[in-house]
Amino acid sequence: MGHDLVVLGAAFLLCAALARGGRRIGLPTIPLFMAAGIALGPNTPGPVLFEHPDDLALLAAFGLVFLMFTLGLEFSVDDLTSGGSRLLVTAGTYLALNVGGGLALGFALGWGTPEAFVVAGATGISSSAIVTKVLVELGRLGNPETRLILGIIVIEDLFLALYLAALAPVLGKADGTGEALLQFGRSLAFLIVLALVARFGSSLAEKLIGSRDDELLTISFFGFAVLLAGLAEVLGVSDAIGAFMAGLVLAGTRLARRVERLAIPLRDAFAAVFFFAFGLEVRPGDLFELVGPVLAAVAVTVVLALVAGVIAARINGLDRQAATNVATTVMARGEFALILVSLATAAGLDERLVPFVGGYVLVLAVLSPLLAAQSRHLTGLLPRRAVRAPGRPPAPAPSAGARLGGSEDVG
Repeated sequence: MGHDLVVLGAAFLLCAALARGGRRIGLPTIPLFMAAGIALGPNTPGPVLFEHPDDLALLAAFGLVFLMFTLGLEFSVDDLTSGGSRLLVTAGTYLALNVGGGLALGFALGWGTPEAFVVAGATGISSSAIVTKVLVELGRLGNPETRLILGIIVIEDLFLALYLAALAPVLGKADGTGEALLQFGRSLAFLIVLALVARFGSSLAEKLIGSRDDELLTISFFGFAVLLAGLAEVLGVSDAIGAFMAGLVLAGTRLARRVERLAIPLRDAFAAVFFFAFGLEVRPGDLFELVGPVLAAVAVTVVLALVAGVIAARINGLDRQAATNVATTVMARGEFALILVSLATAAGLDERLVPFVGGYVLVLAVLSPLLAAQSRHLTGLLPRRAVRAPGRPPAPAPSAGARLGGSEDVG
């Protein structure tokens, strides 16, 4: 136990030191936390803090849970559904472009039809954790496009449940269409129930976790967030969206601001562990084994993300800057791609999927936050006629960047 505490403490301090140095030159913390994990993980030469990255799995899960939970606290069901049919069209367009492009790339690689569908899933779904961290770190929670970004990742997660259900027979996780549809139905029902609770049951949630004592309140909301995240995972929805919905439920209560104040330190500490643990799993050598396909996949994703960002801006009446913000923020790939490739490996699919997805995720997990931080400069690359706002932009959500530890940034 003593050794475990020493290496965990050393990991925290290294993450803090790298982040402090990176901020002085304008770098976001996500790739720096990942770099710490890569440098001290079992897949690179030199000192190794954690021989078995799975030892950090639970702490890393808390990082994802509290990233999404604190994000949910800042919004309401009305915020996320205000886009209505425009949100559905926007998210559908994003998924069609990215999953479709990934499927075409998968077939072009010539590894087989099941492998092509795995590539499509890995390249088509954003990383909830990285998207959330980017929004918080860059202080963009008050931007008008942020609700659209959140709506996209929520719909992506519902699609994720459907996609996994559809792939279940291929991956050996379901016996047929009936079981696949049942899994999707459970996921959809869970999201609908929690949305209804968030809309109409906030007073009940307040009675359940409310306390005048900060210690008891912290214990209560911690349990509430982790419980809903776990239930979501069991029912086929990701734990990230379960945690987000937990925050959404509490957002409508009088406790929301107190819970937020108490949750932010938990979020910041556990999020560092999440990205550090992510780095521990990365094999830098993967990039050299399949550098051509990896770079092709990254190029396809960047181009399609920019196209989708422009389309999203046109549909929702946003400007060029918002289009670039949407594109660069949702560009990251992460936890779902790694989960999907692990399922593909267990199903005996082409072993090249592992180094391919590993390298692809590593590049985009670093590239997306860097591009998002510089999106103001990238906006000038978009033709002025690319985005012609069809109507009045939606009213911005209540300013939340300062409350969540970031400065307001409308860029």
